[in-house]
Amino acid sequence: MIVLGVESSCDETAVAIVKDGKEVLANAVYTQIDIHKEFGGVIPEVASRHHVQKITYVFEEALREANITPDKIDLVAVTTHPGLIGSLLVGINAAKAFAFAHHIKYVEVDHIVGHIYANYIESDFNFPMIALVVSGGHTELLLMKDHYQFELLGETLDDAVGEAYDKVGRVLDLEYPAGVKVDNLAATGEPSYHLPVVLLDKDSYNFSFSGLKSAVINTVNKCHMKGEEINKADLACSFQTSVVKVLVSKTIKAAKEYNVKQIVVAGGVAANKGLRKGLKDATDEIPGLILTFPKMKYCTDNAAMIAVAGYFKYILSNTTNY
Repeated sequence: MIVLGVESSCDETAVAIVKDGKEVLANAVYTQIDIHKEFGGVIPEVASRHHVQKITYVFEEALREANITPDKIDLVAVTTHPGLIGSLLVGINAAKAFAFAHHIKYVEVDHIVGHIYANYIESDFNFPMIALVVSGGHTELLLMKDHYQFELLGETLDDAVGEAYDKVGRVLDLEYPAGVKVDNLAATGEPSYHLPVVLLDKDSYNFSFSGLKSAVINTVNKCHMKGEEINKADLACSFQTSVVKVLVSKTIKAAKEYNVKQIVVAGGVAANKGLRKGLKDATDEIPGLILTFPKMKYCTDNAAMIAVAGYFKYILSNTTNY
């Protein structure tokens, strides 16, 4: 079964073609990072405009890369939520038009579910499993007992972890997108600053990163007022150490409580080297527990993950959205 996926929830215009939920035949992505860099973040209206300008070309690039014609495509899958409304509408309308024009079945996919299924490209799923979703807009811990069965165990009560990274990066005068730069900087420092590790209630799987972010900002402000020099590498390392400790401790606690066979990590922050090492070190101590991260190119927004998620949604329900 060949699925064409479309993703336009934020600032990446992406179209991919995937066979049987596993084999990526094409994964075309047009990124707007350089465009939004001068603003220090994504401007929704600007993002929508560039999606409109590029969506047709990205469709053509994916078809050319896969060396396939529309009549060979069995299903079109598109991200419909969550995301920037204007950006989403561009992808949705393009996907619907393509599906209608070529008489192809069409399904709508949750963006977060797509991130989870990015892991399936690299590894089969072993249920039950825990999915840790870490991105710019989301931090969630989910239990999956089978495909498309999601039980929310916990979520952020305030800032998402990726949002906290970006705001800390901005305070440290790092260029947008700052998250990866904080990660790289942290690798060169030591956790010499005292920052809070916010675990909340011991039985809770919820997260809170607003206080940690504020602690970093307050540390920087105090140093400025006192005329003291900030060791940016050490502060980034201290921040990341606190973040990783919270994410790892709650994920491992859930894995043990629910006796899962696998942990999958999903979302842009899944590319974080500190988190990858922290979770690997922790899971290595639990015999038989599988840990899966997507390849770096599938951590950030892409359409291959949407095609895979759409494939499973369709074969499990055998229904379409029109």
